[in-house]
Amino acid sequence: MRLNRSGYLIREGFRSITTHGFMSFASVTIIMACLIIMGSVSLLTLNIDAAIKGLENQNEVVAFVEDSYSEEDAAALEPEIAAIENVSSVQFVDRAAAMENFMSSYNKSLMEGIDETVFRHRYVVQLTDITLMAQTKAMLENVDGILKVNAHLEYAKTFVTVRNVVSVIALVLIVILVFISVFIMSNTIKLATFNRREEIAIMKMVGATNSFIRLPFIVEGLVLGVLGGGLAFLAEMGLYRIVTGRVVSSVTGSLISVVPLARVALPMFVAFVGTGVLVGVFGGVNAIRNYLKV
Repeated sequence: MRLNRSGYLIREGFRSITTHGFMSFASVTIIMACLIIMGSVSLLTLNIDAAIKGLENQNEVVAFVEDSYSEEDAAALEPEIAAIENVSSVQFVDRAAAMENFMSSYNKSLMEGIDETVFRHRYVVQLTDITLMAQTKAMLENVDGILKVNAHLEYAKTFVTVRNVVSVIALVLIVILVFISVFIMSNTIKLATFNRREEIAIMKMVGATNSFIRLPFIVEGLVLGVLGGGLAFLAEMGLYRIVTGRVVSSVTGSLISVVPLARVALPMFVAFVGTGVLVGVFGGVNAIRNYLKV
């Protein structure tokens, strides 16, 4: 008996979608629009964060070896430097290589008479986490044989600040859009249920429980949420493919790398459908809350 009743209530939820076709279409469209905006903001944030991390990976510090150290003694410092926390890679550059690198950047005729003894042995050190640059610089300077360390601390702070600001703005926008989606969805379903308020009141008067009345609206919101989330996912993936394709094919594509579609497709699908279901169900339940107070 209970299974029959549940089946009836579920069928009523589906029937309501077709009966109120325009409102159902409006609800799905609203969910799609809000999810596409949220998805676009999230994907933009993800790509900006990936670009910043890519630039971080190219960031390096240069540790200069004391002049009194021979090439063999200077090269022997590599294991100690590589063992420092936050150091991802180490490259030893001797005086001759340092001079060659320097000369390649300037007019050689202006550098006549300069020999390699002017330059110091050095290490080019890549960092794992740019936020720990100051601490890593201090640890490198504590290594016996390291004279000084050149590190662009302001450069690192700028990247960290940009990344944090982008993350906070994106989070705030997503939270706001979720609340807007729930509000609009709830009010859209309220319009659809306005003509059914007398039906709900009669059901309450004859003894129907709140859960009995509420279930069809939960089913309706669930189905609309899945439809809205699924369609929004397809639209977002198509839009992302078009935009990233144009970015990669443009001049800036050689400078900017984008997050591959395959990497974001599954998480985006789960997030879209999950958010659509939550918004739809909550909106449906919230829409009839006042009508249940009879």
